[in-house]
Amino acid sequence: MAFQSAEHAKAYWRENLSLMLKLLVVWFVVSYGFGILLVDVLNQITFFGFKLGFWFAQQGSILTFVALIFIYVKRMAALDNKYQVHED
Repeated sequence: MAFQSAEHAKAYWRENLSLMLKLLVVWFVVSYGFGILLVDVLNQITFFGFKLGFWFAQQGSILTFVALIFIYVKRMAALDNKYQVHED
């Protein structure tokens, strides 16, 4: 990766780390928060015939993780274009 300046490199990595932190927080909340910590509260709600806490533990966290991968790819492509960073 070649950056135009040291400032561009710092800004790029700052935005990259910020994005990763936000996505990791979403992943943590969905997988641990909804699937483990709040399972009893969420199990009072049904979703497609399943208790919502069970659904998050079994399917919701996996689907969220896959969605986060696509979000990360799209946002990183935009970030690479913004800072004109291309893999050689």
